[in-house]
Amino acid sequence: NKSHLEGLKRSGCAIDSSLAVGHQYSSMGTQPILCGSIPGLVPKQLRFCRNYVEIMPSVAEGVKIGIQECQHQFRGRRWNCTTINDNLAIFGPVLDKATRESAFVHAIASAGVAFAVTRACADGSATICGCDTRHKGPPGEGWKWGGCSEDVDFGSMVSREFADARENRPDARSAMNRHNNEAGRMSLNENMFLKCKCHGLSGSCEVKTCWWSQPDFRIIGDYMKDKYDSASEMVVEKHKESRGWVETLRPKYNYFKPPTERDLVYYEMSPNFCDPNPETGSFGTRDRICNLTSHGIDGCDLLCCGRGHNTRTEKRKEKCHCIFHWCCYVSCQECVRIYDVHTCK
Repeated sequence: NKSHLEGLKRSGCAIDSSLAVGHQYSSMGTQPILCGSIPGLVPKQLRFCRNYVEIMPSVAEGVKIGIQECQHQFRGRRWNCTTINDNLAIFGPVLDKATRESAFVHAIASAGVAFAVTRACADGSATICGCDTRHKGPPGEGWKWGGCSEDVDFGSMVSREFADARENRPDARSAMNRHNNEAGRMSLNENMFLKCKCHGLSGSCEVKTCWWSQPDFRIIGDYMKDKYDSASEMVVEKHKESRGWVETLRPKYNYFKPPTERDLVYYEMSPNFCDPNPETGSFGTRDRICNLTSHGIDGCDLLCCGRGHNTRTEKRKEKCHCIFHWCCYVSCQECVRIYDVHTCK
């Protein structure tokens, strides 16, 4: 609906040119001119949009939750998944390089699209798809199949058709993006679980009905963050084929286990993100809040890149001295507490 689409517009649901669902998404409800009004779509994406216009809001929602998850996972790091308003490439030049950060963003956004479309199919908000009836198998002891198993294959197909539409060049970057997009989508299959509901007198659970469900998207974010930390560095190789020169990727180090289709890959080193740099898209870490007691990347030593930090006090109003009254409400007082806040110089 219109308010939902305006919300997507404000959130800036775009992710470089590979997942071009731009700020102008507020026209989403006014087909047939909708698809032509989205900037940056290649012809294959435009055809897909017109054929599947009903699920395009879910595609945009998926990109949005992918970006939000990226910002959660990197909230304490030098690069914190900062987005830029009023720009089709909302991460700026950061994704121009074939870095770990690019790998993660492509993977989490592709996973987000698959996740949102799959969920829309299961909850009935999209009518061109529905529940998964293919992957059931025999029931287990004490339970039977029921409910609506989420059709992650359909959601992944939508993500693949839309997100990978641009990645058809015979170069290394397209190969990297395709690989990481697919790794993101496969994270959903890896984390599907059997969700069950009890039936019987007074919830005795004499019989359980179960169905396949996607996990909370935070589980996917945690899983992909682990993949980011263990991403494989690659090198580019050129081969002459009938269609011309083709670039492929191979692992840089032979003594490490080669990456699987579920792992993230990259072939360019990341900038340090310590100082502002318009060429790399780094905003630097000045004025970022740091954790004085942490020895990790969110600690003041590492996050501030050795520049030191400032400390200020901050008063916050909080509920305190809460009492439970029978029955049934809680009353609280309001207290003012003083906190130290540390920011990078």
